[in-house]
Amino acid sequence: MSISSSSAKQTHNSKLLFPDIPEEFQRLVAEMQHASGSLLQPETVDDRPLHGTTLYIATCTLETRFGPFRTHIFQDLIDKHYIIALAFGDISDAEVLYTRLHSSCVTSETLRGCDCDCVQQLEGAFQVIAEKGSGIIFYLMQEGRGVGYVGKSRDRMMVQASLDQLSTFQAYNSMGLKKDHRNYDNISDICLILGLNAPFIVLTNNPDKVSALRDQGIEVVDTETLEFEPSPFNLAYLTSKAASGHILNRPSATRVKRALPPEPVVPFKPHALPQAKRFIYSASYFLPMKPVDDDILLSAEEFQAFFGEKKIEQYMAELKPLISSYELIRGNRFLVKIHSSNLKAFSDANPEDPIVDLLTTPYWFRVHVYYDIVTTQEFVILTHGAARIYDTPVVRLHSESLFNRFPLRTVENRDKFKQSVKHIITYGAGVIQLIHNDGRGAGFGAFATDLMLSEAGLALTTDDAYRQIGVDYDSRDYEASISLLKHHVPNGKIQMVMNSPASLVKKTEYAAALQKHEIDVEKWIFLDEETIADK
Repeated sequence: MSISSSSAKQTHNSKLLFPDIPEEFQRLVAEMQHASGSLLQPETVDDRPLHGTTLYIATCTLETRFGPFRTHIFQDLIDKHYIIALAFGDISDAEVLYTRLHSSCVTSETLRGCDCDCVQQLEGAFQVIAEKGSGIIFYLMQEGRGVGYVGKSRDRMMVQASLDQLSTFQAYNSMGLKKDHRNYDNISDICLILGLNAPFIVLTNNPDKVSALRDQGIEVVDTETLEFEPSPFNLAYLTSKAASGHILNRPSATRVKRALPPEPVVPFKPHALPQAKRFIYSASYFLPMKPVDDDILLSAEEFQAFFGEKKIEQYMAELKPLISSYELIRGNRFLVKIHSSNLKAFSDANPEDPIVDLLTTPYWFRVHVYYDIVTTQEFVILTHGAARIYDTPVVRLHSESLFNRFPLRTVENRDKFKQSVKHIITYGAGVIQLIHNDGRGAGFGAFATDLMLSEAGLALTTDDAYRQIGVDYDSRDYEASISLLKHHVPNGKIQMVMNSPASLVKKTEYAAALQKHEIDVEKWIFLDEETIADK
């Protein structure tokens, strides 16, 4: 389906004309700023084109499952958010560019949440652009339709507390928010810096994005929707988007039924933590997380409900088995490994059979969102299970990289997150704290510059690149992270998940923060070795 185009043709390079500048000063203007397209033909690796409020930071190549994307990183000088432009094929001489304006979604793209369709749209855009041969994805750090994760999480808390009777847009309105706070003004700046002149075919379900581009003088000749089958956990959200004007047909046609959180969600007003007043506890809600390795977690009661009449061994013994294996784990719970392709085929033919619900049975984590008045950052903590006084919950401080939100060919960071989740699920109680700071706390700009210098052969190692950038090996604020973690560890005893013993040795501040806050690590779980070292 397309959104019709009636706007007159306009070009991206209209900003090259300076009618208000006298002719004798045109040279001054030229000397002061880079020309259109200068980013694709830089004079030196230190060129940093700036136009409007959009500053170019770095360029590197990302190897994705759909091929190599040349990735350009920009930052807005006013609100400091990053914009990542991922280009595929020849974007300079293309007759038309397939384009996606995509707003960040940490819950689906990093935390494996399945209560929206964001990660599906993102990966769908990568696939379409690769198939078409040329195009560009603009990835904008505009979480929660531009309100940030605090606003988004309070929306989720309110909607879940209402048992999905309130929509996201009603929740936003009740909190004094517009339905959409996103801004796309940086796109025209980036088009000029990259020298893009081809018209766009926009991959979107949202007519507002098309209007935003045309308002900047960018020619949009057509659109293509990116729509996917709803899940029980995003059906209500997609239904509200369709009612607000998004081009979505499946929410009204699907046979999927809405699913509610496993426990009631009780809303609360933001408040400072008594023993750490820098943190404002802003929201808490449930996140349905996609299972790891097709291992479905079931309580004893759920196991009995699924396999009380027809034994699980019968499903395992079929010609096309629906179940591969199962095991009893701590807490009288079961991990049931489904054969997802066989079960999907079975569900298509037998949609009413209760066994097909295993395809959409998530891991439930509770999300806790804090606002830090010191750094102005949002802290995200996920908890699973109700840790009792005699439990030793599994804990992971997970450093996120923005690039790992994309469908990379190598997914080491994602795998470590999945491993951590699996350890927590198997034990039955645990905590994941998400650390957003790329580049070991130096920020995403430093991280991307490190990659650019290494790719260009100007730095032999990350340490060498960091010396050139002028930052330390590790700038993360472990003191803040551990002080917040303490509020989610009932008895001060934990099993700590880390990448390797070597990473622990390098992170002296990490160990110091644990000691200061009297958190006793009973066991170290090293993901690189997948062995557990007893205390």
